[in-house]
Amino acid sequence: MDGLLIGRFQPFHKGHLEAVHIGLSQVDNLWIGIGSSNKSYEKRNPFTAEERKEMILSSLDPKTLERVKIFFVPDTGDHEKWTYHVDSIVPPYDVVFSNDEFTITLYKKRNKNVIEVPLLRRDTISGTNIREMIASGKDWSDLVPEGTRKVLLKIDAKNRLLKIL
Repeated sequence: MDGLLIGRFQPFHKGHLEAVHIGLSQVDNLWIGIGSSNKSYEKRNPFTAEERKEMILSSLDPKTLERVKIFFVPDTGDHEKWTYHVDSIVPPYDVVFSNDEFTITLYKKRNKNVIEVPLLRRDTISGTNIREMIASGKDWSDLVPEGTRKVLLKIDAKNRLLKIL
């Protein structure tokens, strides 16, 4: 059985890592869709799709990587057709993992099997909060996996975010 997890991963944090583990505890393979892959250098989407892919790949152990495949999912501007657009990009899947209400609603409208992933420490572990912490010089490193931390430092995320935010 195969599953799908879609997110913007701006950046890939420990909550996302937990969602990957939850998904893999219930399926053989997990397709990870990097949403808004056509957007970068914006307030809500500061990191490129390739940077986010590197964050994910460098945060997963080799055994997990054998069961994961990453796909770029650009925004379409048409919510009604978006899930069908996703289907044209990723291989067939049996279940969708998400904690995003809008994504859950769109897939349930199509009678897709959706498993809601619980949020891990949502008060602190969110992309928005982490981006703000990076930009303001606060300690954010314990909120992301080591692989993500290395990528963010390599690309000088603080300076990028200061220009964008």
